[in-house]
Amino acid sequence: MKHRDHGADDLFAQVGTDPTRRLAGVDEAGRGPLAGPVAVAAVILDPARPITGLADSKALSVPRRESLSAIIRAQALAWHIEFVSAAEVDELNVLEATLAGMRRAILALSPAPEIALVDGNRLPRSLPCPARAIVRGDALEPAISAASILAKVARDRHMLELDARYPGYGFAVHKGYPVPAHLAALRTLGPCPEHRRSFSPVRESLGEDPQGDCA
Repeated sequence: MKHRDHGADDLFAQVGTDPTRRLAGVDEAGRGPLAGPVAVAAVILDPARPITGLADSKALSVPRRESLSAIIRAQALAWHIEFVSAAEVDELNVLEATLAGMRRAILALSPAPEIALVDGNRLPRSLPCPARAIVRGDALEPAISAASILAKVARDRHMLELDARYPGYGFAVHKGYPVPAHLAALRTLGPCPEHRRSFSPVRESLGEDPQGDCA
């Protein structure tokens, strides 16, 4: 399923016949966890330096993701990774915070993209270029696959850092997702500063009413 913004069709047609047009892929990692940031990546691949093996990051092994991440950083025309903090997730809700992070990631690209392909079914507001949202785009569009890989690798590395900073929660193992061991640690230790207090399991660990959960 594809969703287009106003006036994008003509430019998409041009991109389809002109590989020199700068096309950015955008994706995120980490909307579901109870702790840590959402990582958003935007990538403009270089048509002159194609990268083989790009795929949805979830379908790749850890070593393969790491290898491809290094190649993407070295060979892409432009890339940027934006971390959306737990505090911003709590303030805006996870969807709106992710969309805001996507907009910032696109704006940070240099050179600027002429068009953007965004994984999912929603587009950020006030983008600097025409854009299209593509459901399962990380498995369909190479530029989105590249963004998926950068976001996943960057977030996993960040969660390893948070594991050292906040031991006992198991962030290095589950990356903040609500697995039983994480929920048990929340009950025992309570939340750390990186936990998303708008998510119901975290609210419950604080003895608060879980109603109004934005997760």
